[in-house]
Amino acid sequence: MSTEGYAEPLLSWSKSDIEQSIGFRGGKYTRTNNLLTFLIGALLTAIFFGAAMPFEGSAFTSMFTQRGPTPYVVVFLFFWALAILALKWRKLAFQKQVFKLELIPDEHDFVLSPSTASKLIDHIHMVVDNPGHFILLNRIVVALANLKNIGRVADVDDILRAQAEHEESSLETSYSLIQGFIWAIPVLGFIGTVLGLSSAIGGFGGVLSEAGSGDMEQITTALKSVTAGLATAFETTLVALVAALLLQLIVVFQKKSEEEFLDACTDFCVKRIVGRLRVSST
Repeated sequence: MSTEGYAEPLLSWSKSDIEQSIGFRGGKYTRTNNLLTFLIGALLTAIFFGAAMPFEGSAFTSMFTQRGPTPYVVVFLFFWALAILALKWRKLAFQKQVFKLELIPDEHDFVLSPSTASKLIDHIHMVVDNPGHFILLNRIVVALANLKNIGRVADVDDILRAQAEHEESSLETSYSLIQGFIWAIPVLGFIGTVLGLSSAIGGFGGVLSEAGSGDMEQITTALKSVTAGLATAFETTLVALVAALLLQLIVVFQKKSEEEFLDACTDFCVKRIVGRLRVSST
């Protein structure tokens, strides 16, 4: 293994991270920048409703534009969550690129010890500009730094396990905002239902008052307000439940991909780090 010949890092987080590359502060690991995802969500919402304008009279468009303010908020939260998930997917793909790097020498006789740990840390810093922003490399560097400074081989496996547990916890918290949206969207749908039913009940009172006059035209006009209220009641709930369902399914697949990546990092550390550890007198 040689650290010579690299004019610049083979993998640059500061240049290749999707958020960093467009001028926003990149979130650590697969976390996302809230401001960036908020702006993307707002832009997608504007595009969605702008694209719906030519079809203003259709039943589908009416579900979003003629049912009060609730569908607008639901659509915005849906696209905000989609923006977070899309960026997380891109950032996860970037994290996986570390497996393509030559991090540990393939020589069968190479062993890890307090004396070789320093060289390996230097090599990692040569091929990557900031190992602390990569899940796998951060695990390795933290463990090797302990081995280098303290020299206790037995502690390396414990540190790797502790890092793995910390990253699993970090994975869960990175989905907290999306989980909040998945909870809030159906609640907004139920709020729309209450508003719609309230409007329908109020309109029904008007129908009863018009029925006494016997004027069919006025009764028909009053019934239209009742049906509009009922449409708001049911369609806002439908839109919200479908949006929450789609988000939950996407979250399940995305989280599964991240969990598989963490498992792959653990396997790498067990086979290539723990499996190479030896007590050395040099």
